[in-house]
Amino acid sequence: MSAPLFLVDALPAGDTTTLDGPEGHHAADVQRVRRGERLVLADGQGGTALAEVTGVAKGSVSLAIMNRTFRERPPVRVAVVQGIPKGDRGELAVQAMTEVGVDEIVPWAAARSIAQWRGDRGHKARAKWAATAREAAKQARRAYLPVVSGDPDVTTKQAAARLSAATAAFVLHEDATTRLSTAALPDEGEIVLVVGPEGGIADAELDVFLDAGATAVRLGDTVLRTSTAGVAAIAVLATRLGRW
Repeated sequence: MSAPLFLVDALPAGDTTTLDGPEGHHAADVQRVRRGERLVLADGQGGTALAEVTGVAKGSVSLAIMNRTFRERPPVRVAVVQGIPKGDRGELAVQAMTEVGVDEIVPWAAARSIAQWRGDRGHKARAKWAATAREAAKQARRAYLPVVSGDPDVTTKQAAARLSAATAAFVLHEDATTRLSTAALPDEGEIVLVVGPEGGIADAELDVFLDAGATAVRLGDTVLRTSTAGVAAIAVLATRLGRW
């Protein structure tokens, strides 16, 4: 079993350190790590450090740093503009997309989004997505923490601007004839992918995205839920981009 990962603001400069705060509490009081066990510290920006537990107190763990590594970012960044779904499907999508390697998730207030993120509710919902991504990144032992960006509910116009600025832009759509598995991909830069909400992408929205330079693509002959479509698409991209 691989060593558990804990996120820190910055990797320790010395040979020893103390993990405290929420992560220290989780290590000491929830996971109940023991002296001699190993764990990984990560700054979420590519840096990791393998450490050995030298002592455990309530809410904190003393560590000896064994080695440090740095992982370069992949040459192609993958961002998903996710139509806001209802209930917990958004968190399911965020969790799974993080596990398979998404770099950024942009909540999109699509015309057919049932859930409405307005005011404090929107900020709380976005914060929940960010917390879900953080925990999923830890579970997946990711060196880079994905970003949940933008306003609580990015508009179609704002989403189109992201597509226009991307190196390659795609919209998942069931009527598309081009398959994502064969679409041309860049060797570097950013890919932005749009995933619609439960009711799909409205025709007017699709027109806006195509006018912004995006290509409509499909995954296969079946129609996936909004909580799984992005995950499947990232898996295809991860394979084609050499991440997997």
